[in-house]
Amino acid sequence: MTPAGRREFLRLGGAGVVGAALPWPARAGQPRRGARPVPSAAQLAWQRDELAMFVHFGVNTFTDREWGDGTESPAIFNPTDLDPRQWAAAARRAGFRAMVLTAKHHDGFCLWPTRTTTYSVAESPWAGGSGDVVRLFVDACRAERLRPGLYLSPWDRNSPVYGESDRYNDLYIAQLAELLGNYGSLAEVWFDGANGEGPSGRRQAYDWPRVFGTVRRLQPGAAIFSDAGPDVRWCGNENGVAGEPNWSPVNPDAVPFPGATGPGVTAALQHGDPDGAIWRPAEADVSIRPGWFYHPAQDVRVKSVDRLVDLYFTSVGRNSKLLLNVPPTPAGRLHETDVARLLAMRARLDAEFAEDAAAGRPRSWQPAGALTGTASVELGRPVRASVVRIEESIESGQVVARHRLEGRTAQGWQALARGTTIGYARLHRFEPVELSAVRVIVDEAVGTPGSLRVVVYLQSGA
Repeated sequence: MTPAGRREFLRLGGAGVVGAALPWPARAGQPRRGARPVPSAAQLAWQRDELAMFVHFGVNTFTDREWGDGTESPAIFNPTDLDPRQWAAAARRAGFRAMVLTAKHHDGFCLWPTRTTTYSVAESPWAGGSGDVVRLFVDACRAERLRPGLYLSPWDRNSPVYGESDRYNDLYIAQLAELLGNYGSLAEVWFDGANGEGPSGRRQAYDWPRVFGTVRRLQPGAAIFSDAGPDVRWCGNENGVAGEPNWSPVNPDAVPFPGATGPGVTAALQHGDPDGAIWRPAEADVSIRPGWFYHPAQDVRVKSVDRLVDLYFTSVGRNSKLLLNVPPTPAGRLHETDVARLLAMRARLDAEFAEDAAAGRPRSWQPAGALTGTASVELGRPVRASVVRIEESIESGQVVARHRLEGRTAQGWQALARGTTIGYARLHRFEPVELSAVRVIVDEAVGTPGSLRVVVYLQSGA
């Protein structure tokens, strides 16, 4: 850890070493000792996006590889029709509210003209060496009313000082400061724990307290993602599937730093902790294709509309957020197949969620003890439904641990679904049935449950 990093670490309350449970910079809204955690304003905004698009673009796009080794010539980066506005317009039309760009992947190639290395777009033939993909990206996001985010890989296979901890940490902070200080407000800053050997044969010891402190200082409104947060955690897989249960509170000691492994880490990422002291919701990431970067051979392997809709239900519908990767082609545009699938997914979701039969209808909340109760909605007439959305008021925290969904039919109350956590949103799908009322029975909670919001969607086409 550099002297500056150690000063930042101690300022934030640290008294250990990197690799131990680290005291990340706190936000307003974190609980007093003994109180249940609640989300910050940045975490609420992040969750309400529901859908964000990941954009993997770089030298790998031109080599047909997933991971570059840092020896690729900058001359290969030469998109002939680069159009981030097309990316953003497709995302907006498909209902996405945010985008995250790989400003630098593990190969170390920088998509902006950085002062920290010659391995960047400034050494490429694209735009005569005067181009800046990051600038075009953030401008396109704002033009399409999307919230921009950036990913800066900590692993850098091109840097000659990677593995020489202090020198590389200084370089990485300088790169981070350029991205955070020169491109306006960012919604999310994305990190992973990727860590390989450098030219010296040594692995880099990342100065995470200094990294996160830099984000807090330069982008105080951004949500910070990594395995270990501090604001948003990984869901533990790259399949777009959140855990069951999925708690937003976590025990920060369970995943002490990005890239941590060991007993309990996967479970902690997937499920959170009902007794956790920190609010750190899960982000579910997945690619629309088998790979994260564009590969021509995968043009026929783009996920189907049915699969994309399922991903919405297994991410947003399980108290998470979906980060769906859509990689541009070497020309610099999203492939027409990918765009068509995104728009078809949006059309299907719009049809699925077209009409809330519970809107404006009488609602009630009947406590049945300190930790149980029933939320009921009278629909006023029989309606044919197949999807119900349930929400807790997460501004006050998350408490429901186990619940049941029932509907009143002509034959009486009928079980529709069972579940564990609710949180920001829980989506239940069931066979279409005519209902005149719906109730959610909270069987178990870790705090006093409040009134739940219940949305009853009419069956598409009914």
